[in-house]
Amino acid sequence: MISESGGDITRNLHGLKERGVPIVCMDARHANAALKMMPAKTDRNDAIGLAQIVRTGWCKSVHVKSTASHEARALLATRSQLVRTRCDLENQIRGVLRTFGILFGKRVGGFAKRAEEIIDGELHASPTIQAVVEALMRARANILEQIRHLEAKVRSIARQNNVVRRLMSVPGVGVITALGFVATIDDPGRFKRSSSAGAYLGLTPRIYASGETMRSGRVSKRGDDFLRRSLYEAANALLTRIPRFSALKSWGLRIARRGGYRKAKVAVARKLAVILHAMWVSGEPFRWSLQEPSEPA
Repeated sequence: MISESGGDITRNLHGLKERGVPIVCMDARHANAALKMMPAKTDRNDAIGLAQIVRTGWCKSVHVKSTASHEARALLATRSQLVRTRCDLENQIRGVLRTFGILFGKRVGGFAKRAEEIIDGELHASPTIQAVVEALMRARANILEQIRHLEAKVRSIARQNNVVRRLMSVPGVGVITALGFVATIDDPGRFKRSSSAGAYLGLTPRIYASGETMRSGRVSKRGDDFLRRSLYEAANALLTRIPRFSALKSWGLRIARRGGYRKAKVAVARKLAVILHAMWVSGEPFRWSLQEPSEPA
């Protein structure tokens, strides 16, 4: 038995299974809740407590992802970090220039073209700031090169994976979201019902029920943050950028008319998780609706 938060879980678990050792990986939150009752925290008491939890069955066995899924997640996480770093560098450039009264603005040709115009023109009077901006632009160019390299790797993996290609047929779902879904879920058989995928990713509301009190709050935000954000972005693209009609888009727009676009995007993100899981299990492509809605969108 190992806790979910301990060491190299993937290597330990798969290595022990290959040797025929029975092993259970438990949720660290369950272990923490039970072990907090002990008055003295020692390694010996923790080991005894964990053994008692497994013996009584008062825990859920946590799924440990395959090595391929961990590799794909590492690839996506690294790309995401580099994208955030690129945004931080661009904001730093804008902030430095604004201090000296230079507004970056927008130009045809993109960020790099506008930066070249400023370096060659408005920064001649300040060699120090010119050197600062040039250094930041070189760092940004290096980051962009690494992002392109990782994105090429992502596309290569997606081309070789039939499940990822099938999930990309869903409107709004691109290669990042599809590969992230496959890498995070890893095994679709983990869930008896596709509706459980939305709850697993924290896209269902919290519920508090006690006596006559019954409250439904905001989404729980449990599970994988990267995939939850990816599905939310996919829902935004489906509702606001994709012109082609589908029953999913019509359903989301009806929710938007009643409760606003923010709630609609969360609802569509949860529905996307359910649809992607169902497509994975059934092996069927996305079903587009045959006709346009009669009511205006």
